[in-house]
Amino acid sequence: MNYLYSIAMGILQGVTEFLPVSSSGHLTLFQYFFSPDQSAGETDMLFTILLHFGTLLSVCIYYWRDVVGMIREFFLGVRDLCFRRGQTGRPPEARRLVLMVIVATLPLFLVLLVKKVLDAAFNNVTFVSLALIVTGFLLFFSDRMARGHKTARTATMKDALVVGCVQAVATLPGLSRAGSTISAGMLCGFDRSFAVRFSFLMSLPAVLGANILEIADAAQAGAFDATLLPMYLLGMVVAGVVGYFAIRLVNLLADKGKFGSFAYYCWAVGLISLVAGILLRK
Repeated sequence: MNYLYSIAMGILQGVTEFLPVSSSGHLTLFQYFFSPDQSAGETDMLFTILLHFGTLLSVCIYYWRDVVGMIREFFLGVRDLCFRRGQTGRPPEARRLVLMVIVATLPLFLVLLVKKVLDAAFNNVTFVSLALIVTGFLLFFSDRMARGHKTARTATMKDALVVGCVQAVATLPGLSRAGSTISAGMLCGFDRSFAVRFSFLMSLPAVLGANILEIADAAQAGAFDATLLPMYLLGMVVAGVVGYFAIRLVNLLADKGKFGSFAYYCWAVGLISLVAGILLRK
């Protein structure tokens, strides 16, 4: 571990977390091919946690109005339930977003049942390479979907559940969470900008929950080298800054229907890593 490696991983996380090319798949391939001697110890786990925390912050900053509004409406909703205050008319958009995110997050609990299988997939370069190729096909066809018109006010809880199920499947390394959920939203008839917005907002509890689980694993192992902390924090800051601008780029590309261009990239990376992985094993 050095500062250059930390910066490279921060850039990689910030770009691939939001662009539809699978951050988990790229991080796995990067560590496999460019840092093969680096152990999968708990210090690496802590670094991964901080990288994801950096991109988590970038979502909160970019969509800060939505985040603040959703937090406010969450507590107001709890208050109304506790004191049985009825609400007349349609709920505010922020409260509907809270309910949609909660519904979309529920399928992730099923992932906990197969966590060991999921962890094993991260060590399988062949699986990651094939999943990237699948992501390419998903992106290729997403641009050819009809434009929808649903927004936070008109999308249904069933739509949110469908997108949430896709998010659960996309926890597999090599499958792009952003690409999968944005495509699923558009398939459900979401407006393209809302599909991107909902995809990133629903990622907040998912990423936060995953980080909490990883922190618990790291705490149980008890291994931490304090001298590496400055490098870890540098990677986190780089991931957050790069991630912020990546979110802007995704919104622009989605609005113009240009996701398909990433399909060729995913196919290329998937095929190259698949062949390279086979050759290295010989």
